[in-house]
Order: sequence, then structure tokens, then C-alpha cells
Amino acid sequence: MSVRIRMSRHGRTHRPFFRIAAVDKRRPRDGRVIEQLGYVDPIAKDESKQVSLEADRIRYWLSVGAQPSDTVRALLKKHGVLS
Repeated sequence: MSVRIRMSRHGRTHRPFFRIAAVDKRRPRDGRVIEQLGYVDPIAKDESKQVSLEADRIRYWLSVGAQPSDTVRALLKKHGVLS
């Protein structure tokens, strides 16, 4: 099984938020996940509530070979999880 760390869209029309999850890469975008690893709320006014990451679990998944999507990779670099 090939695992990707990617975002899935939730919320309502014009008010999205995204969950970051470890997912089998063959699953659809909003399909079944292996593990939730955080969330991104781009519309949150409080900057501390915009992004929440479980860094230790993300590092674990990366260590066992999970590949982050391009968007998630940029987000992890910005928040210091990836170097």
C-alpha cells in the first residue's frame, strides 16, 4: 500500500476547511483515511487556529515512506515539520 499525506476538503459552500490525513494514494480525495494528522482553516481570523499539525505523527508517517502532496509539503516546510 502506497501512503500519501494529503488534504481533504470539508465545510460548506464558500466556507471550506481542510483535514490533513494519511491516505492510501488510490483512494478518492475525500475517501477513507488511515489517520487524521491535522487541519487547515484558511478563513479563521485567529492565526493560531488556522493550522494544527500533529508533528510527531507526521514525522512517523514520513519515516515509514509516506509521500506528502505538493501543497502539504509546502505547509510542513512553512511550519518547521520538514526541513
